[in-house]
Amino acid sequence: MPELPEVEVVRRGLERWVSGRTVAGAEVRHPRAVRRHTPGPEDFAARLRGARFGPAYRRGKYLWLPLGNVPEQDPDAPAAGASLLGHLGMSGQLLVQPADAPDETHLRVRIRFADDLGTELRFVDQRTFGGLSLHPWVPGDPDGLPDAIAHIARDPLDPAFDEVAFHAALRRRRTTVKRALLDQTLISGVGNIYADEALWRARLHYDRPTETLTRYRSTELLGHVRDVMHAALAAGGTSFDSLYVNVNGESGYFDRSLDAYGREDEPCRRCGTPMRRRPWMNRSSYYCPRCQRPPARRRAGSP
Repeated sequence: MPELPEVEVVRRGLERWVSGRTVAGAEVRHPRAVRRHTPGPEDFAARLRGARFGPAYRRGKYLWLPLGNVPEQDPDAPAAGASLLGHLGMSGQLLVQPADAPDETHLRVRIRFADDLGTELRFVDQRTFGGLSLHPWVPGDPDGLPDAIAHIARDPLDPAFDEVAFHAALRRRRTTVKRALLDQTLISGVGNIYADEALWRARLHYDRPTETLTRYRSTELLGHVRDVMHAALAAGGTSFDSLYVNVNGESGYFDRSLDAYGREDEPCRRCGTPMRRRPWMNRSSYYCPRCQRPPARRRAGSP
């Protein structure tokens, strides 16, 4: 699943190629792609017609574009106060394509624009786990945050991310460190790949109890999370196959720089010990058994 760096790359593309444009029409080619828009595909297309897209925003793995109306072009256009919310799921792609380009095999939604730039926005999704929907803004939010994602925490690259609150939440949760990193209500945007990478850099085992982390260690871990995400952003994200691409259809290449994820039996880049993979919550965790020693098991009845 695309994580923060991949979604941020897509957000930047939407900001460049889609923000400020007015929708001439929308076509929903598969109803599952707009299943979270409860009024249905027809309402989704009708409410987009005549809307002008605002700046592109992101919270964690979600993207959204606030909508404004253009009454002089379409009196039935939606009033300001709604946002187009998108989640890429496992295989979703938001592509800016020439209007005359052949349709992709898994094209789900097409959005045409009322200008002469000659491009349109397409939502392509092979597995249809992602989707688009329209939602009202959270009242008083200056960025038009959709109410459907108000519970999603800020991400570690957000200037307003609260490190003190994050550390306090870690100590309260009584969970393990990787579970905490993947909890989108605690810290958003981190998925399996970048959790493993940050934990390797921090020399922390994925099963380390969060209550054992000092403020220094949690701050250090956050620093590694940020560093690996900045590095991934500079490389355009991580693409293991053609399912993740930016809005122009280009793949990222951070997979060439991964230190932990996907490197089972390869030598640790620090100590040379073969890396290991263990099943973890229907996923896999990659780690170095020497650099990231597992926590000692507590005896029954011990505090």
